[in-house]
Amino acid sequence: MQVTRTAQILATALCLLMGAAAFAQDTTTTAPVAGDAPVVKDLSMGKEDVPAADGIGSTYTAAEFGSWEQRCVKTENGADPCQLYQLLKDDNGNSVAEVSIFGLPAGQEAAAGATVIVPLETLLTADLSMTVDGGSTRKYPFSWCSNIGCIARIGFTKAEVDALKKGNAAKVTIVPVVAPDQKVELVVSLSGFTAGFDAVNKANGN
Repeated sequence: MQVTRTAQILATALCLLMGAAAFAQDTTTTAPVAGDAPVVKDLSMGKEDVPAADGIGSTYTAAEFGSWEQRCVKTENGADPCQLYQLLKDDNGNSVAEVSIFGLPAGQEAAAGATVIVPLETLLTADLSMTVDGGSTRKYPFSWCSNIGCIARIGFTKAEVDALKKGNAAKVTIVPVVAPDQKVELVVSLSGFTAGFDAVNKANGN
């Protein structure tokens, strides 16, 4: 049985080698000759180079402020828009959610906006709730879901931004769809938030 198996492997390897030789001959022959294998057509000659990972449209970390990163998107004119970013983890160190915060121009109710991305297995009807240093809790609906997760778009008043600047930690709470009677609480460290938020506003011209 072992000999038969070995013979099969050798036969397969020989076929592959013969096929490779025939392919090399087909692709280098300028004109078919009677009796030769047909010339291989429709070969891909490659496409243009893929844009570099640090090219236009790529995301990079411009600076770090405590628990936050100033993440920006590279543009052609160099006026790269930025956000303040933090990855949220559970008590076991598992990455669960992402939060990005950015300032908004003066003269409107929201002084800042935020995007929170949570897992697809989140119970959307329970909304997302957030509190700062154990203060009052506010709930926010989810806007949509995509392959990266479910997204809540949040607006903060100036007073709420000031609370974030003065606070030690915020808490984001979501409900898993498989356990609607339970809650997942994620801590948002506010270490470095003030400096980071100001840097993002300066970069964005706010």
